[in-house]
Amino acid sequence: MSADHPLVESVDNLVYEPTQVHDHGIDLTVGAVYEVAAPGRIDFGGDELADADLEPVPTELRNPDDEFGWWELVGGQYVLQHNEFLTGLGEPAQLQARNELLARGGSHPSVQVRDHLPLMPLSVADGGLEIKENARVSTLVSLGTDSQ
Repeated sequence: MSADHPLVESVDNLVYEPTQVHDHGIDLTVGAVYEVAAPGRIDFGGDELADADLEPVPTELRNPDDEFGWWELVGGQYVLQHNEFLTGLGEPAQLQARNELLARGGSHPSVQVRDHLPLMPLSVADGGLEIKENARVSTLVSLGTDSQ
């Protein structure tokens, strides 16, 4: 399936559309991984709301001629940023972790999205996880279709 998927017109910056767009949705890729370096703040009224300080986790090339590097993550909590962004969906869609991420000890929450892709908390199991730049880690699915 290609550009005729109903969500594709609302997603910009696809890395490689023929692989990312399929019958069940659109796979989204990892663009950056961050560690929380200093806490953010949340209060009742919002006057003291402050973002957390995020430090990018560097990638490492496996071979000098590699185009893309790997994040070598130890077990713990991170923040994930996708390469893609939304241009505004007509109806909410579901953002969920791909089975490939879940089966390897990584996870992020499933959330409904409409006008932007949020930074996502990424949990990594104690054994760690290696993620290559631009890996497909999430799937955006229409709430009107079967998401499995």
